[in-house]
This record gives sequence, structure tokens and C-alpha cells, in this order.
Amino acid sequence: MFTPGHLHRANTPGIPGIPEFNIDVFYEVRRDPKEGMLMHFKMVGHVSGREFIEEFDMHRDTAFNFASLLAKAAVKHGLPANAGPIMRSHSEYDAMFEDIRNQLGAKPGEPVNLDNLEKDGR
Repeated sequence: MFTPGHLHRANTPGIPGIPEFNIDVFYEVRRDPKEGMLMHFKMVGHVSGREFIEEFDMHRDTAFNFASLLAKAAVKHGLPANAGPIMRSHSEYDAMFEDIRNQLGAKPGEPVNLDNLEKDGR
């Protein structure tokens, strides 16, 4: 379920190969004196009963790579790569992408600083 600034995903047991999970992704714009405008992500939940919290910031120009970092965090905490919290519903991914673009005031075609991409991928 998507609402601006929040994505919720849950799965109950029963789908072979996919553990029970309940994940919330929250995001908001933050301003850093050194790095400028950032999108802050907080991912909380549980996979197979194990709770986790992941937080990270992405630069304004690279925040659109959010699905990759969220998927990596989910895999790190036990969710299979093919069951990531973002791509299971492409329409909600599109809505989240558009919401992030609006919050950041970003326009298609703006350049990406590859140094920021490297920093955000850590």
C-alpha cells in the first residue's frame, strides 16, 4: 500500500520460497549543510520474525535509484531478491518515484553527479 512518503508491504506465510514479512518504507526530504538536499529513507519491519531498521540518505540527483538500495537492505535482512518490497507492484513503484520527484522538485533529464551515486551506494 502506497501513500505519499510511505510504502507498506506485508506477506503472510503460504507462498513457497518467500518468508513472512512486514515492511514499511518512510521517506522525506532533508537538507544537509554540506551535501544539500537529500532524500532520507527509513525502512523498518521484520522478515521471518526478525526485526530490523535501515536508514540512509540519497542525494537529490541520485534518489531515483532508491529501489536498488531498498532491495539490498531487504535481502540483507532475509528477504529473497525476487520478493523485494518495491517491484512487487509496479504501479506503486511509479507512484513512489513520482512522489519523490515532486518532493525534490526534480525534472526529467537533469544531470546526475556520479560521485553522489557512488556515495549513495555504500
